Amino acid sequence: MKQNNKKGWQRIVGIISLLIAAGLFCIQLGYLYVHSHYELVYIDHRLFYFINIVCIICLLLGIFLLLSTTKRFKLIIAGLAVLLIAVQLILLSSNNQLVKSMTSLSPNGQHVLSIKKNLMTEEMVYYRSYFGIFSRAQERFPSDVKDEMKVEWLADDIAAITYQTDDNSIQQFIATYGDRGGGISYYYVGAQTHGTWKGEDVELISNSEGIMITANGETEHFDWENTQQFGTLAIVLEKDNEAAWTISLDENFEVDSEMIQHPDENITLYRATMDDNEPVKLQRQSE
Repeated sequence: MKQNNKKGWQRIVGIISLLIAAGLFCIQLGYLYVHSHYELVYIDHRLFYFINIVCIICLLLGIFLLLSTTKRFKLIIAGLAVLLIAVQLILLSSNNQLVKSMTSLSPNGQHVLSIKKNLMTEEMVYYRSYFGIFSRAQERFPSDVKDEMKVEWLADDIAAITYQTDDNSIQQFIATYGDRGGGISYYYVGAQTHGTWKGEDVELISNSEGIMITANGETEHFDWENTQQFGTLAIVLEKDNEAAWTISLDENFEVDSEMIQHPDENITLYRATMDDNEPVKLQRQSE
């Protein structure tokens, strides 16, 4: 009886393993199709090889459990599995000499930030995620970016990437994945932030003349021409050709076409620096 139960479980596990292998094989076929027709790639280039490895393990495990084979044949299957996995690891190692991927998962797990660097050309590209594990090249970074990058998620759909160029200037790129206006129309983040905002030891005043930030007793003024907008969720304030601050709209921010100000909404202020620092949440002050 126990022997029959054991064989029953082996059969179930074997069938499940083969189904998983077939599913992963279909995913790989789908990837080859969307890559050639829509220029989509995996969010992380290493996924291709990891999926191959899991597919190989599940396929050979299913064969191992479902077929009544001799001990010698089982050793051949085990050796074949080791050989095929070793080939994938060698290919992965070789590809890692050509491409370097940096990925970061959003706090709510719904978005993935992907930046890939071609180690041969030194070209660094931001990829926007589609359908979970796929992505498409969206924007190229300047050619003189140093390797080190700092990523900070300012909201579930806003990621700030701080980096340094060869001339040691600090720059920021903001990856955005959402909208605060219902996706109806494009709007200017700076215009939406008009008013006075306060947080811990920080005050921000936004008006027609620009943005004034007072932090730790020091005040900086930024003209509107020294701002760069990313998507419809954030702007970067620049000074002397460097990024100084990022202002982003929190999830509770309500964009209104009539510019109605809501007292309970927040924005986030984030200083551009390679040092460790935390974003500061600011509350709108009543006029």
